[in-house]
Amino acid sequence: MPTAPDRPPPESPLTIVRGLFVTGLLTLLPLWLTWVVFTFVFGLLSDLSRPWVGPLLVEFARAHPDAGWLAQPWALTAIGVIATVLLILAVGLLTRRVAGQRLLAWFEAAIRRIPLAKTVYGSSRQLLDMMSSPSGSGQRVVLVPFPHPGAKTVGFVTRTLREDATSRQLAAVFVPTTPNPTGGYLLVVPVEDLITTDWTVDQAMTFIISGGAVTPPSMPGATGTQA
Repeated sequence: MPTAPDRPPPESPLTIVRGLFVTGLLTLLPLWLTWVVFTFVFGLLSDLSRPWVGPLLVEFARAHPDAGWLAQPWALTAIGVIATVLLILAVGLLTRRVAGQRLLAWFEAAIRRIPLAKTVYGSSRQLLDMMSSPSGSGQRVVLVPFPHPGAKTVGFVTRTLREDATSRQLAAVFVPTTPNPTGGYLLVVPVEDLITTDWTVDQAMTFIISGGAVTPPSMPGATGTQA
């Protein structure tokens, strides 16, 4: 008679509990991270307009008892977010008009007169312009050898420059961190060490924020063309 296949030994209760815990943690962790980012952005947008929206709503609620719910914390937060979003949309609409562009130019000229503010504003403005520039406008998504040879990190070429001693081309590469791409590293790398990609900025940022879980269809090899 054929022998029955050997059955694996039964798992111990500790192993079962450990497996259930890991499965539950992996299921809840993305939800928790989404909630953390959502509450951070929600609170940030609310805090921008709450100093002037809050007192107005409180006074309105005192004058109109039927609208007392407007003074509740959740209402202040929600209306603060809505007010901030409307303000951002209004600024975006205004900057597309000639008058808005002149006002923005006047504001930037005033900022440049403040020593520390001009450095922070100018650098952040250039970085945001680079990140929002369309593909093919000079900004390139590359792979850079970092933090050690053999490893590859996604970066954005912000500009190229020439080294005086050797006359070789160097590239300034901004490497965002995961999962928060607002911080990162600035690397100065020889152009020949860069590996160019055909990724868009959106694809690269999605790859970075997701920790590599969401990737473009392909990744260039180690012998990619020079940037």
